Amino acid sequence: MLKTQSENNLKTPQEINQVLSTTGSAYQLKGTTRFKRNMRHLREALFSDAIGAFGFLLLLAIILMSVFGPIWFPLDTISNPEVILNAPSAEHFLGTDHLGRDIWAQVVSGGRELLVLAFLTASIAVLLGLFLGSLSALIGGRFDEIMVFLADVWLTIPRFPLLVVMSGFFTLNATTLAIVLAVLSWAGLFRTIRAEVLSLRSRDFIEVAFMLDMPKTYIIFKEILPNMMGFVVANFTLLMRAAIYAQVGLVFLGLLPLDQNWGVMINVAWNQGVIYNPDAIWFLLAPTIVICLLILSLVWIARSMEEFFNPGLRK
Repeated sequence: MLKTQSENNLKTPQEINQVLSTTGSAYQLKGTTRFKRNMRHLREALFSDAIGAFGFLLLLAIILMSVFGPIWFPLDTISNPEVILNAPSAEHFLGTDHLGRDIWAQVVSGGRELLVLAFLTASIAVLLGLFLGSLSALIGGRFDEIMVFLADVWLTIPRFPLLVVMSGFFTLNATTLAIVLAVLSWAGLFRTIRAEVLSLRSRDFIEVAFMLDMPKTYIIFKEILPNMMGFVVANFTLLMRAAIYAQVGLVFLGLLPLDQNWGVMINVAWNQGVIYNPDAIWFLLAPTIVICLLILSLVWIARSMEEFFNPGLRK
């Protein structure tokens, strides 16, 4: 139990409670200031690095294209046999697909579902890893041992082969796939969050929170999370990248019944043999390039967040 020097000189319980209340208020104010300072460092780490800033702008451009692009470039719903697998032209500057539909319109409309799934997967996985990892470190004892054992077992599960097997027995849509991916992805983040919380547990502001008998959820989200914001954001981008890989892989194998996204375009283009048709090669290259740019933007953002997470790398 942490005690200050002034607390040792107090005689009555009322005086002790008064000191604890005053100290607690001070630490709450300090926690708010600390959160603002961390967010400022987060912005500095992101925009002071040219690669990180470019990655953020690239991700923002892809999101804006996926959200607002279909308004100006609506998806073709009627096939046109006269322009099947045509080369790029003034009317269709990326060419047409096997049904004569514009490829650029499909690229613009193919990102929303992928981005929503990646964001949903990363959000659920981060919340699970953060909550369970912090709770395990704060409670300790038998609960901590059980959670560490479960995390070790969870990390040995091959995720993509398991998803392939599950898709043969269950119908996976975007929402259920996001939940399954999140449940399969919490263990790695759990271990790193647990290690960070164990190092933070001995800090004064955590000790004061325990002395004030604050709820563990308050300690996790108000005291611990602000000190790990950069680390959480970096892992969030990495989890989004893993979710995109998983979804595109399942769609390419024809195991995920989705209507329209970049993975569906790659699957259809491959099955139509456009790799042997130079005029229609953009049917395969366009979604592949956009996916690579999306993954690259997330990697660059995670790299910038690493500078924030590791104070020794700050400029």
